[in-house]
Amino acid sequence: MSAFIQQLPALIGVVIGALGSYLATTHGDQARFRREQAARWEERRLTAYAEYARTLKKSVTLAYRIAAHLGNDPHPHPLSPEEAAPHLADATDARDPAGEALLMLGTTDVVEKARKWVVAVMDMEGFLRDRTHDPEAWSALLERQRAAREGYYAAVRRDLALPPGHSGEWRLAPPRTP
Repeated sequence: MSAFIQQLPALIGVVIGALGSYLATTHGDQARFRREQAARWEERRLTAYAEYARTLKKSVTLAYRIAAHLGNDPHPHPLSPEEAAPHLADATDARDPAGEALLMLGTTDVVEKARKWVVAVMDMEGFLRDRTHDPEAWSALLERQRAAREGYYAAVRRDLALPPGHSGEWRLAPPRTP
Protein backbone atom coordinates (compact mmCIF):
# COMPACT_ATOMS: atom_id res chain seq x y z
CA MET A 1 0.00 0.00 0.00
CA SER A 2 2.85 2.38 0.69
CA ALA A 3 3.98 2.10 -2.98
CA PHE A 4 0.51 3.21 -4.09
CA ILE A 5 0.56 6.16 -1.69
CA GLN A 6 4.00 7.13 -2.97
CA GLN A 7 2.69 7.11 -6.56
CA LEU A 8 -0.57 8.92 -5.68
CA PRO A 9 0.80 12.49 -6.14
CA ALA A 10 2.13 11.56 -9.59
CA LEU A 11 -1.20 9.94 -10.52
CA ILE A 12 -3.12 13.01 -9.35
CA GLY A 13 -0.73 15.20 -11.39
CA VAL A 14 -1.38 13.11 -14.52
CA VAL A 15 -5.18 13.33 -14.01
CA ILE A 16 -5.03 17.10 -13.42
CA GLY A 17 -2.75 17.53 -16.48
CA ALA A 18 -5.07 15.45 -18.69
CA LEU A 19 -8.12 17.37 -17.46
CA GLY A 20 -6.36 20.70 -18.04
CA SER A 21 -5.27 19.65 -21.52
CA TYR A 22 -8.83 18.53 -22.35
CA LEU A 23 -10.32 21.81 -21.10
CA ALA A 24 -7.73 23.93 -22.97
CA THR A 25 -8.30 22.02 -26.22
CA THR A 26 -12.09 22.23 -25.89
CA HIS A 27 -11.94 25.96 -25.16
CA GLY A 28 -9.63 26.53 -28.15
CA ASP A 29 -11.90 24.52 -30.47
CA GLN A 30 -14.96 26.45 -29.34
CA ALA A 31 -13.20 29.78 -29.86
CA ARG A 32 -12.02 28.72 -33.33
CA PHE A 33 -15.57 27.57 -34.22
CA ARG A 34 -17.01 30.93 -33.11
CA ARG A 35 -14.41 32.84 -35.16
CA GLU A 36 -15.06 30.72 -38.26
CA GLN A 37 -18.81 31.06 -37.85
CA ALA A 38 -18.53 34.84 -37.46
CA ALA A 39 -16.36 35.00 -40.61
CA ARG A 40 -18.92 32.96 -42.57
CA TRP A 41 -21.77 35.24 -41.51
CA GLU A 42 -19.70 38.31 -42.30
CA GLU A 43 -19.09 36.94 -45.82
CA ARG A 44 -22.80 36.27 -46.24
CA ARG A 45 -23.67 39.78 -45.06
CA LEU A 46 -21.15 41.29 -47.49
CA THR A 47 -22.66 39.23 -50.32
CA ALA A 48 -26.20 40.33 -49.40
CA TYR A 49 -25.13 43.99 -49.10
CA ALA A 50 -23.32 43.91 -52.46
CA GLU A 51 -26.19 42.14 -54.23
CA TYR A 52 -28.69 44.68 -52.93
CA ALA A 53 -26.48 47.55 -54.09
CA ARG A 54 -26.04 45.91 -57.49
CA THR A 55 -29.80 45.54 -58.00
CA LEU A 56 -30.47 49.14 -57.01
CA LYS A 57 -27.66 50.44 -59.18
CA LYS A 58 -29.18 48.63 -62.17
CA SER A 59 -32.42 50.54 -61.58
CA VAL A 60 -30.51 53.81 -61.21
CA THR A 61 -28.61 53.28 -64.45
CA LEU A 62 -31.84 52.59 -66.32
CA ALA A 63 -33.33 55.73 -64.77
CA TYR A 64 -30.37 57.81 -66.03
CA ARG A 65 -30.93 56.49 -69.54
CA ILE A 66 -34.68 57.15 -69.50
CA ALA A 67 -34.09 60.62 -68.06
CA ALA A 68 -31.68 61.29 -70.94
CA HIS A 69 -34.41 60.33 -73.41
CA LEU A 70 -36.77 62.77 -71.68
CA GLY A 71 -34.15 65.55 -71.76
CA ASN A 72 -33.39 65.58 -68.03
CA ASP A 73 -29.96 63.90 -67.95
CA PRO A 74 -26.82 64.06 -70.10
CA HIS A 75 -26.36 60.24 -70.16
CA PRO A 76 -24.81 59.33 -73.54
CA HIS A 77 -27.11 56.34 -74.15
CA PRO A 78 -30.74 57.45 -73.90
CA LEU A 79 -33.45 54.82 -73.71
CA SER A 80 -37.13 55.39 -74.29
CA PRO A 81 -39.55 54.43 -71.51
CA GLU A 82 -41.09 51.83 -73.82
CA GLU A 83 -37.73 50.19 -74.54
CA ALA A 84 -36.76 50.37 -70.88
CA ALA A 85 -40.00 48.90 -69.49
CA PRO A 86 -38.95 45.21 -69.57
CA HIS A 87 -35.52 46.04 -68.15
CA LEU A 88 -37.08 48.10 -65.36
CA ALA A 89 -39.45 45.23 -64.56
CA ASP A 90 -36.50 42.82 -64.34
CA ALA A 91 -34.55 45.22 -62.13
CA THR A 92 -37.55 45.71 -59.84
CA ASP A 93 -38.13 41.95 -59.65
CA ALA A 94 -34.47 41.41 -58.69
CA ARG A 95 -34.74 43.96 -55.87
CA ASP A 96 -37.26 41.92 -53.90
CA PRO A 97 -35.16 38.80 -53.18
CA ALA A 98 -32.08 40.95 -52.62
CA GLY A 99 -34.09 43.04 -50.17
CA GLU A 100 -35.27 39.95 -48.31
CA ALA A 101 -31.69 38.73 -47.91
CA LEU A 102 -30.77 42.20 -46.67
CA LEU A 103 -33.59 42.14 -44.11
CA MET A 104 -32.53 38.71 -42.91
CA LEU A 105 -28.80 39.36 -42.59
CA GLY A 106 -28.41 43.14 -42.30
CA THR A 107 -28.04 45.23 -39.20
CA THR A 108 -30.77 47.71 -38.29
CA ASP A 109 -28.62 50.64 -39.42
CA VAL A 110 -27.80 49.11 -42.80
CA VAL A 111 -31.44 48.16 -43.44
CA GLU A 112 -32.60 51.69 -42.57
CA LYS A 113 -30.02 53.23 -44.93
CA ALA A 114 -31.06 50.74 -47.63
CA ARG A 115 -34.69 51.81 -47.18
CA LYS A 116 -33.74 55.45 -47.69
CA TRP A 117 -31.82 54.56 -50.82
CA VAL A 118 -34.61 52.48 -52.36
CA VAL A 119 -37.19 55.17 -51.58
CA ALA A 120 -35.01 57.71 -53.43
CA VAL A 121 -34.75 55.32 -56.40
CA MET A 122 -38.51 54.74 -56.38
CA ASP A 123 -39.07 58.51 -56.40
CA MET A 124 -36.78 58.75 -59.44
CA GLU A 125 -38.79 56.01 -61.15
CA GLY A 126 -42.05 57.80 -60.36
CA PHE A 127 -40.67 61.05 -61.78
CA LEU A 128 -39.86 59.21 -65.01
CA ARG A 129 -43.18 57.34 -65.16
CA ASP A 130 -44.89 60.75 -65.20
CA ARG A 131 -42.60 61.67 -68.15
CA THR A 132 -41.66 64.89 -66.42
CA HIS A 133 -39.27 67.25 -68.17
CA ASP A 134 -37.58 69.22 -65.39
CA PRO A 135 -33.77 68.93 -65.33
CA GLU A 136 -33.51 70.86 -62.04
CA ALA A 137 -35.97 68.57 -60.23
CA TRP A 138 -34.17 65.56 -61.74
CA SER A 139 -30.84 66.91 -60.48
CA ALA A 140 -32.30 67.22 -56.96
CA LEU A 141 -33.54 63.61 -57.14
CA LEU A 142 -30.07 62.49 -58.24
CA GLU A 143 -28.43 64.28 -55.34
CA ARG A 144 -30.86 62.67 -52.90
CA GLN A 145 -30.19 59.24 -54.41
CA ARG A 146 -26.42 59.76 -54.28
CA ALA A 147 -26.53 60.86 -50.64
CA ALA A 148 -28.71 57.85 -49.77
CA ARG A 149 -26.30 55.51 -51.57
CA GLU A 150 -23.35 57.05 -49.77
CA GLY A 151 -25.18 56.59 -46.44
CA TYR A 152 -25.85 52.94 -47.28
CA TYR A 153 -22.21 52.25 -48.13
CA ALA A 154 -21.02 54.03 -44.98
CA ALA A 155 -23.36 51.88 -42.86
CA VAL A 156 -22.11 48.72 -44.60
CA ARG A 157 -18.51 49.71 -43.97
CA ARG A 158 -19.24 50.36 -40.29
CA ASP A 159 -21.03 47.02 -39.94
CA LEU A 160 -18.19 45.09 -41.56
CA ALA A 161 -15.49 47.14 -39.79
CA LEU A 162 -14.06 48.36 -43.10
CA PRO A 163 -12.16 51.61 -43.49
CA PRO A 164 -14.01 54.62 -44.90
CA GLY A 165 -14.33 54.53 -48.66
CA HIS A 166 -14.90 56.78 -51.62
CA SER A 167 -18.20 58.62 -51.92
CA GLY A 168 -18.73 57.20 -55.39
CA GLU A 169 -19.30 60.61 -56.91
CA TRP A 170 -17.23 60.99 -60.05
CA ARG A 171 -16.71 64.55 -61.17
CA LEU A 172 -16.38 64.64 -64.92
CA ALA A 173 -14.48 67.32 -66.76
CA PRO A 174 -16.75 69.78 -68.54
CA PRO A 175 -17.13 69.06 -72.25
CA ARG A 176 -14.56 70.80 -74.41
CA THR A 177 -15.69 73.17 -77.10
CA PRO A 178 -13.73 72.94 -80.36
